[in-house]
Amino acid sequence: MRKLSITVGPVVLTAQLYDTPTADAIYRSLPFQSEARTWGDEVYFTTPVQVSLEPDAKDVVDAGDLAFWVEGDAIAIGFGKTPVSRGDEIRLAARTNIWGRSLDPVTALKAARYGDRVTVDKVA
Repeated sequence: MRKLSITVGPVVLTAQLYDTPTADAIYRSLPFQSEARTWGDEVYFTTPVQVSLEPDAKDVVDAGDLAFWVEGDAIAIGFGKTPVSRGDEIRLAARTNIWGRSLDPVTALKAARYGDRVTVDKVA
């Protein structure tokens, strides 16, 4: 099972990757750094990865899903309501490829701030 770590400011998440083209592209690009952006209870950051939208892409995700926003070449991690959420759902701005799952509680990302340094790397 492939794993990676995502560090956003003071928060470190370990994630397992699914067997998808997006997960493969992200894993091949490791390690990389970025800068955190926030949108409601979502943290997202750009990557050196470019992929196409996968057939099972979705905009409403579960806490812990790791999403890839194709139009922004960015990883998006929703952990609560966003400005487009309806009720208590976690709705992202667009359909995204789900490529992995956090093994740690993503609600820890409440401590992340806009502009925090992001590091994504393989876990041995």
